[in-house]
This record gives sequence, C-alpha cells and structure tokens, in this order.
Amino acid sequence: MKIKRIVKHLLVTDGQLRRAFPRSTLNAIEDAIKASETAHVGEIRFAVEAALDGAPLFKGQSARDRAIDLFSQLRVWDTQYNTGVLIYLLLADRAVEIVADRGIHTKVDSQEWSKVCRQMETAFQQSNFEAGVVSGVQAVTQHLMTHFPADGHDGNELPDKPVVL
Repeated sequence: MKIKRIVKHLLVTDGQLRRAFPRSTLNAIEDAIKASETAHVGEIRFAVEAALDGAPLFKGQSARDRAIDLFSQLRVWDTQYNTGVLIYLLLADRAVEIVADRGIHTKVDSQEWSKVCRQMETAFQQSNFEAGVVSGVQAVTQHLMTHFPADGHDGNELPDKPVVL
C-alpha cells in the first residue's frame, strides 16, 4: 500500500494540477469564497497540492496531517473570532480534509465536515473539480451561516485566493 501511494505521488505532475485547476476554476473558487464570506464572520481558505514529495511522502504523511500543517502555515487560525476554515485537497490521493478553528470546532463536529469532504471527493472522482470545490465552499457556508452569521463588520481577514502548492 505504501509503495503504491509513493508511486502515485511521484507520477502526479504540476501539469495535471493545472489541468484540473485552470485559472478559470481558481477564479470561480475565489468568487465562491468571496460570496460566502458576506454571509458569516468565518474565513475560508482553499488549498490544493498536486502531491507530497520528499520526507513527508516517504514518512507516510496523511492528507489530514498535511492539512493541519497548512492550517498553521497559512495562519487560518489567526482570525478575530477563531472562525477560520481550511479546505485542503491532496490531488494525488483525491483526498479532501477540512480543518476548522477552535471557535467553529465547538459548534460543528467532525462528522459534518467529513460529509462535506466525501461529497467533494465524489465530484473529484468524476473530474468535476470546480463544481466539487464550489459545492464544498457552499456546504461550509451553510454551517458558518448557522453558527456565525454576518454581524455587519465586513473585515476580510484572510485572502480569498486559492493556494496552489
């Protein structure tokens, strides 16, 4: 299993990432995040990575562990209301992870995030990357609107632009 995963990661290229996420798709994701953040006080980041390489790959780093690393590196935790959410896609594994800050984690349990991830992964299996991510952003939006509705302070604390690694 480990060898299979290593080979898969070594074979996924940046070109495949660009084909799955062309500029138009990244723009649509950014627009979806901007629209979402008008309805709640949360902050959403989307990050996509073609594959793991080097030590993380050979040590068997999971998509979840990588998402947690990126949550920290991208400072998604650094928001006024502790309402940052990272949606992370590891393309080689077609694995989606959602990491939510402590303010959200107390309101939305991991099973709800898991449902959103599985829905996105289903779309990705059919190569519907734009629709999969946009529907994922919309699902996250529903949770944030329920627990953290907009309060009239439109302070965009984190960039809306997708992160391509």
